Amino acid sequence: MCPSVINVTPQDDFSLVIEFDNGERGILDMMPFLNFGVFQGINDYEQFKRVSVSFDTIEWDSGADLDPEFVYLKSRIVTTA
Repeated sequence: MCPSVINVTPQDDFSLVIEFDNGERGILDMMPFLNFGVFQGINDYEQFKRVSVSFDTIEWDSGADLDPEFVYLKSRIVTTA
């Protein structure tokens, strides 16, 4: 079971700083995904920065969301508890 997201902060370079409930913090680069499917709606920074925590993962106002396992496995962990 992957850790849950407890905080998300959008960055100017279309990456996200993600804090997990296990004390780890990671960076998720969303740039490679912004030209596909529902993620095309967040390739404008004004839309991208409207990300929030929803249950144990993240979602955007546009309805785009990510599987919690994807968020954890694709994040580059930068600090640990």
